[in-house]
Amino acid sequence: MYTKPVLSLEDAKKMAAAAEAEALANQWPVVIAIVDDGGHLLYLQRMDGVAPVSAQIAPAKAVAAALGKRESRIYEEMINNGRYSFLSAPGLEGMLEGGVPVFADGVCVGAIGVSGVKSSQDAHIAKAGIVALGLDPN
Repeated sequence: MYTKPVLSLEDAKKMAAAAEAEALANQWPVVIAIVDDGGHLLYLQRMDGVAPVSAQIAPAKAVAAALGKRESRIYEEMINNGRYSFLSAPGLEGMLEGGVPVFADGVCVGAIGVSGVKSSQDAHIAKAGIVALGLDPN
């Protein structure tokens, strides 16, 4: 039987707090979504002033990153480089920059997705959340 690390609710709250602090420091209203390795929502936070659609985009970015075990921007880049058929990938809707997988001991334990500002800023906020767990976001 294999054993693996998993994200706890405590981990999700710690990530969200760090991501929120980074967003607030830059005055970026965002939605922060954290999912487990199966893409199931563990935590969602919608900051004041963010567009309502971001509450759907952030979890979708997180799901894409968790299930693919790679940053969601990779999918965006593939599509932008002409691989349009990837738009039909089942279960993946958040193929935009801003979803970052979380790896612990070489295992993808989930992901954090952020939406509300420029995609590169969303990813920056997400990575701040991962760093709060003492993990490498790259």
